Amino acid sequence: MYVVRPVEPADIPALEALAAVTMPGVHTLPKTRDKIALAVERSIASFAAHVDVPSEESYLFVLESLDEQRIVGTAAIFASAGSNGTYFSFRNDVIQQVSRDLNISHSVHALTLCSELTACSQLSSFYVDEKVQSGPEAALLSRARLLYAVLAPQRFGDRFFVPLAGITDSNGDSPFWNALGRKFFQMDFLDAERVIGGARNRTLIVELMPHYPVYVPLLPGDAQAAMGQIHPSGETAFNLLTAEGFEADDYIDIFDGGPILQANKNALRTINGALQRRVTTVQPEPDRNREPMFSYAIAASSEHHFRAVVTSCPALEAQQSVGLTPEVQAVLKIADGDTVVCVRI
Repeated sequence: MYVVRPVEPADIPALEALAAVTMPGVHTLPKTRDKIALAVERSIASFAAHVDVPSEESYLFVLESLDEQRIVGTAAIFASAGSNGTYFSFRNDVIQQVSRDLNISHSVHALTLCSELTACSQLSSFYVDEKVQSGPEAALLSRARLLYAVLAPQRFGDRFFVPLAGITDSNGDSPFWNALGRKFFQMDFLDAERVIGGARNRTLIVELMPHYPVYVPLLPGDAQAAMGQIHPSGETAFNLLTAEGFEADDYIDIFDGGPILQANKNALRTINGALQRRVTTVQPEPDRNREPMFSYAIAASSEHHFRAVVTSCPALEAQQSVGLTPEVQAVLKIADGDTVVCVRI
């Protein structure tokens, strides 16, 4: 069985190992033990805090295999992007150009530096082991953080967005960065990621990135082809997020040109489809084919003691309760009669 729960100090060595195996420039986990420890400390403080308005909080979740007793995935939410400044991205624009004398009218694709995603809640740090990428555990990990937003809506904004890693080669080189960012920062992509630290709200961006629209047809072909394209490692996340209701047409990352998915929270399946149900105890059945069974993400209904699992049960939409085995209840740390939040995955 797998459980999604808030990160704990004991998870630091496992997070360090996960950060070491992911490709440079692709994953947003901190790369050093000190920074990982800082992220864990910040997450623990955020979960413990009493929050009325989203601010600098960040919530880091882990996917744990209880059978193997190891961490096999991570996911996070930043309550308010750019809380220490401004979150920058490129907005996809269309500029109309008209010449009456020549009777010519055409549209030009342009990129405009913008801060429209500032103060939106940001999903990040999604990583799942290859062994469970194609199973319901990946969907559980992605959706669990949104179930937490269902339980604690005051902690998050009305819009969510997710930047996904763009195209890079085996050395971490980015064609989009080489065509654009490198001209202004005068450094390699990985060096820039190190200097900026993965953030998109630094003064360096204001100082160095172009403030006027960038005409896309003037960029090299490989840079244009990379715009809005995801790194192969992000395909699982992309599929889960678009199925959730996120859209990828409006913004791209200012460094690698990767897509930035965004949505109003009420358009997301997990948030508008979450069900609250009372727990009843059922015993494991060797043959459960007597009625159709569906996979649900089930979360303990407590924002300070959050845990989520995936389990199979009959359709809950027409029921007032959900039957959970003693084993599932023990993992969620709940009891018969408690309330849980459920969403079909």
